[in-house]
Amino acid sequence: MSQPVAFLTRKETFSACHRLHSPHLSDAENAEVFGKCNHINGHGHNYTVEVTVRGPIDIRTGMVMNITELKNALDKVVFKDLDHKNLDKDVDFFKKTPSTTENVCVYIWDNVRQHLQHPELLYEVKIFETDKNSVTYRGPYNQNGHYLSLIQKRSAKTSCNNISSDSD
Repeated sequence: MSQPVAFLTRKETFSACHRLHSPHLSDAENAEVFGKCNHINGHGHNYTVEVTVRGPIDIRTGMVMNITELKNALDKVVFKDLDHKNLDKDVDFFKKTPSTTENVCVYIWDNVRQHLQHPELLYEVKIFETDKNSVTYRGPYNQNGHYLSLIQKRSAKTSCNNISSDSD
């Protein structure tokens, strides 16, 4: 008989500001692509993030993962690194990478994995930047559209570099 598999999700909220601006575009292109979200002074969001792990339910503990481990990983990544920060100025990752919600998902995915005893259990990071807009990231995948091994490290070839506007 196979072990049952379950999904465990932790939900948190954090506040941060940013300016949608890509170093790969001219000022005119940035203004055209990002519109009001490219304003020189930036803007803020009250983000909601959901991080989900997936795995077999341990026969001994009855859990996929101790929720405290997931909570501690989110505390280190979301609250220490992102909460009440200017993403573009306070987080090194975003100094050269546009701080789109897609890239915030990638940042959280990559960094939460580093704090889990079993990073292969990480299934999904979902961020709601507004009540109407959300982004879901389930890790990198290859050119054939198949997800890479969850154990495999991300490289420049598999990085998410999507650019999108976060206007309502």
